[in-house]
Amino acid sequence: MTTEPSLPCILIAEDDLLSRTLLELYLQQEGYPFVSAVNGREALEYFKRTPFQIVITDWLMPEMDGTDLCRSIRNLAGNHYTFLLLQTCQDSPEAMVEGLEAGADDYIIKPINPAELMVRLKGARRILDLEKSLRESLAELREHSIRDPLTGAYNRGYLNQHLEHEIQRAYRYRHPLSLIMCDLDHFKLINDTYGHQVGDQVLQQCVVNLKASVRHNIDWLARYGGEEFVIVLPETNASGCQVVAERMRSMIAFCPEETANDAIKISASFGAVTLLPDSDPIHRSGPDLLQRADVCMYQAKQRGRNLVVCEEQHALLHGGSDGTDQH
Repeated sequence: MTTEPSLPCILIAEDDLLSRTLLELYLQQEGYPFVSAVNGREALEYFKRTPFQIVITDWLMPEMDGTDLCRSIRNLAGNHYTFLLLQTCQDSPEAMVEGLEAGADDYIIKPINPAELMVRLKGARRILDLEKSLRESLAELREHSIRDPLTGAYNRGYLNQHLEHEIQRAYRYRHPLSLIMCDLDHFKLINDTYGHQVGDQVLQQCVVNLKASVRHNIDWLARYGGEEFVIVLPETNASGCQVVAERMRSMIAFCPEETANDAIKISASFGAVTLLPDSDPIHRSGPDLLQRADVCMYQAKQRGRNLVVCEEQHALLHGGSDGTDQH
């Protein structure tokens, strides 16, 4: 029979050759892929290399019995749940309690009836599907809890927590850490002129442009509040930070935001700071870096907007305006 892709691969732990051969035959007839081990210790080594979704183990085996195997698998505490089916000749209530307390999910009495085995495996797959659905739902809830619902950027809570982690890592490994604060210029005018729905579209597109300017899965972006955003650049020195900030400024200033009403010309002002653990022995905090970046950003606003001001040089980089910026 052709193996169905949806059927999980099963790990068998059985020392008796006849019992193992019959079990393999039953699984093969129903299309289940499987790997067989002759004792619990060998099965555990297989499991460490490839965590199986379902394990069928005999109770009495040399070197490591079924209950010890169940405990060992549970102690590995992987990211995915494993259904443990214990096969045994012992049918007393006390024996069943002992097996379940060892971590088994279900048990089946030997000699195994193939129809009963398939029913047990269908139940195992149903439980695994429910566990997967629950895990995905929890991951989705967690993702929603750390994301800004409008722009998809990380939210303020994530920023406050994970910026401290980035600072600690920078001091631990003596690597630079840069931070950029960005504020859209005259954003209130956009809302007043075109409405808040258009303003939301502008914010969403700006986040797309900002994300396109940084390293994927290394740098990260958070919405600080309103039209302000913070970009965190791990292992980035001052010159690298300037390059990124200027690239962001250009991406926003030279890409009119297409809306349902018009192509709106916008710009943004940037403040950039860099933490250098080797030359700054005082352990800085997240609020300290944010406040320093905010000062630089305010200087960019004061000097005409559509600018990058870097704390290291306190000077303007490329671009800029003559102070008559209309957006």
